[in-house]
Amino acid sequence: MARVTDAPKVVTANRLQDGAVVWLTAAGTWSTRVADAQVQTDAPSAETALGIARASAARQEVVEPYAVDVVVEATGPRPLKTREWIRAAGPSIDAIPTAA
Repeated sequence: MARVTDAPKVVTANRLQDGAVVWLTAAGTWSTRVADAQVQTDAPSAETALGIARASAARQEVVEPYAVDVVVEATGPRPLKTREWIRAAGPSIDAIPTAA
């Protein structure tokens, strides 16, 4: 069971069309930039955002939406867990190797 924290949260998922990591915005749309994500500061707003994300999943726009703990910095939200930070930053290796 996931541990519930009081940290601010953002909602993330993967776009079904191409597998891209996406973040739920205040407009209820999806962005590939974590800086665009709407930060939820309490449990009721996080649940509301997850409801919007689940509806998007039901429309087959995204898959497996969930909330991520973040810290809010001057540049926007930054995920607290390493896994989520890597998802936000993009692949840590080149997807297509180049010839040596």
